[in-house]
Amino acid sequence: MTTAVTAVPPAPSALAREHFAAEFTFETDCWDVHDALEKGADFVLIDVRSPALFARGHVPGAINLPHGKIVRSKMSEWPEETVFVTYCAGPHCNGAARGALRLAGLDRPVKIMAGGITGWIDEGFRLETAETAAATGT
Repeated sequence: MTTAVTAVPPAPSALAREHFAAEFTFETDCWDVHDALEKGADFVLIDVRSPALFARGHVPGAINLPHGKIVRSKMSEWPEETVFVTYCAGPHCNGAARGALRLAGLDRPVKIMAGGITGWIDEGFRLETAETAAATGT
């Protein structure tokens, strides 16, 4: 019996390896971002959501830069080789991709944090709010 899953056969293994390996050049996951932030990140994490949503809860260590504000003059604050990781609300949101596209258009190295805030919370990681940031001085 053929199902909707197997009606189109899987790609040959060599093609699948190439495809799935390439995905890692475009994205990372919440667990790896969390681990890197704890060890001392070698990238800049950008929350591309609105300032109001950022204030309500964001990944600790992230900066807020809505995707529409990603412009060459703003990005000149960082060396050209700086790696950026963008995130948004989650799988239902394309803001991270919009931000990543803008960064790529500026010839900046960029990845997306798959899952966004939704994925971060699903992993059990805490969010920082405007209040907690003020209390800790971050």
